[in-house]
Amino acid sequence: MRTYESVTGELVRVPDPERLVHLQFRRFAGCPVCNLHLRSFVQRHDEIVAAGVREVVFFHSPAEELREHVAGLPFAVVADPGKEVYVEYGVESAPRALLHPKAWGPVLRGIAVALATRAPLPKARPHGGRLGLPADFLIAPGGEVVASKHGEHVYDQWSVDELLARAAMRPVG
Repeated sequence: MRTYESVTGELVRVPDPERLVHLQFRRFAGCPVCNLHLRSFVQRHDEIVAAGVREVVFFHSPAEELREHVAGLPFAVVADPGKEVYVEYGVESAPRALLHPKAWGPVLRGIAVALATRAPLPKARPHGGRLGLPADFLIAPGGEVVASKHGEHVYDQWSVDELLARAAMRPVG
């Protein structure tokens, strides 16, 4: 079992002894594509909780950079600027993160949403770089990784529906 400290100071245990944990690995503070994706999880957070899943989101930015970008999220956000947890889970960075043709639409949508909502912009040179790839892990209360996905580009991660389907196949209790 590991305990992580969220950017708000909350201690997060993985695995959680009572529910599934969905670990999301995102990129950097203010990443427009990551924020676009996380909005869908915020909108459906009640469904996720009702399915017995706890969200924990990692970014490879320092906590002080993350706080303004993740204020108000209903789930734990953990800073991993040294990418130790990323390495532990085999989460990579690669140029294909942005070069893959399936990434271009989400990148443009993410930037448009960030501008329209006046979201805080990321640093010009974000900590850990811009080439991070997303990853998702669903962890059972006993610590078993029951499902995982390593993304091929910046927007290649589980949707809420995919997460809920995986959680339904592995009920807690």
